[in-house]
Amino acid sequence: MAIKQQLLDQLEKKRREAQHAGGEKKLAERRAKGVMTARDRALGLFQPDTFQEMGLHVQHSCHAFGLDKRSMPTDGVVTGVGMVNGRPVACFSQDFTVGGGALGRMHSQKITDAMNYALKVGIPVVGFNDSGGARIQEGVDSLSGYGQVFFRNVLLSGVVPQIAVIAGPCAGGAAYSPALMDFLIMTRKNAVMFICGPDVIKAATGQEAPVEEYGSAMAHASVAGNIHFVAEDDADAIRIVHELLSYLPANNLSDPPHEPTPTVDLAPDPEFDNLVPEDSTMPLDSMAVLTRLVDGGKVLEVQKDWARNVICAFGRINGIVVGVVANQSMVKAGALDIDAADKAARFIRVCNVFNIPLVCLVDVPGFLPGLQQERSGIIRHGAKMLFAWASATVPKITVIMRRAYGGAYLAMCSKDMGADMVFAWPTAEIAVMGADGAVNVLYKDELKAAPDRKARFAELAAEYKDQFASPWQAAANGMITDVIEPARTRAAVSLALRTTLTKRESRPPKKHGNIAL
Repeated sequence: MAIKQQLLDQLEKKRREAQHAGGEKKLAERRAKGVMTARDRALGLFQPDTFQEMGLHVQHSCHAFGLDKRSMPTDGVVTGVGMVNGRPVACFSQDFTVGGGALGRMHSQKITDAMNYALKVGIPVVGFNDSGGARIQEGVDSLSGYGQVFFRNVLLSGVVPQIAVIAGPCAGGAAYSPALMDFLIMTRKNAVMFICGPDVIKAATGQEAPVEEYGSAMAHASVAGNIHFVAEDDADAIRIVHELLSYLPANNLSDPPHEPTPTVDLAPDPEFDNLVPEDSTMPLDSMAVLTRLVDGGKVLEVQKDWARNVICAFGRINGIVVGVVANQSMVKAGALDIDAADKAARFIRVCNVFNIPLVCLVDVPGFLPGLQQERSGIIRHGAKMLFAWASATVPKITVIMRRAYGGAYLAMCSKDMGADMVFAWPTAEIAVMGADGAVNVLYKDELKAAPDRKARFAELAAEYKDQFASPWQAAANGMITDVIEPARTRAAVSLALRTTLTKRESRPPKKHGNIAL
């Protein structure tokens, strides 16, 4: 019995040493600042008592060149699996209190072991990034470790959801693992992410580059478009992870966590009619339409601070999980530009790989004109949207609310781009270009000779809309499933989703398409 107790005592000592790897003082300092420890984050992610840790007793001593002989319990990262709302999820959480969370050989092995496990059993991966970067003392082993992680990120891509939380420093090569994942969440106050720090930028270019201008959460969320969600703190980041997972399947072979209502609610909603401005030149708030469309008005908007002329969001419609792409005419008149095209294309592809039906709300005047847009490659970026829609095989339901002009009509998932059902409001205008532009092109000479140019222009524009841009013309040519009252939008989309959930669509065998990157 004495020997057995001695072994149990030894186990408890080892366990406590690993669980308090950074030392009580460092852990207490972080908590005093309102910052969670690596273990707090992992435990906070999972339901109580469900976390099964992997590699608790792993540690590595850096003897290279005799520079560092410290013992590093857990080697600076906590890894394992647990339950989130009754569903298994894998996790790794870097520990800044142990060697600055720097990545070394065993550190990377623990992360890749967790990722390999997630791939094998088909469960999501959540990674908390809080690291000083590569462990210099380990030399090329650290670089190799990053390569191993990046390779797994790509291997898991499109197979299981990957969510990165930037909860501290994430610099240099370390930033590429989050960038290779599906969604990035970044805390507002404690996190920074960049390839080169301010000192490096100044030494190389002479530029003063305050980190707040390019490495902060808001810089990435609103300017660079590198992250998808800004969290107020660690607890808020975990809340966002939970909400995001509630819309995602465990893997690409599973359906999303639909909660279909027993019957489809087909009742009209007259409030939709009130959302349409009487003046067609006034912007239509697509977010107001979206919140009427989804259950309880609840949406999770993705990248809401970047490329705000397009909305990408998750929601449920009669219990069915959907991804919604909508033009927002409150910003840049809803025109598609380079950033909007990138944002939408990425979201469409994420929904497609995880079997999430797509709903498209259209009010688009075209692609944004301008020399800078042309010189920056709007053709290439716009092609990403076309590619994303055409390659998506999930159910695709389109509602044309108002304008749908030119190539942007196609880039917002017309029937020709694979939409399964296309509905249009009577206010829809579908044409090669807007009425004003068309009249200037088609009736240029007549307008010059008109006694009252302004009045004649208005008459011709109205005639053009009636003859060439009305939804009835598109419906007559079989390009629209039905023209519906706005009040019937939720009912029509709900029913369309139910009838297309069993959709199956095969494509020519190939490695993958060659998207315009």
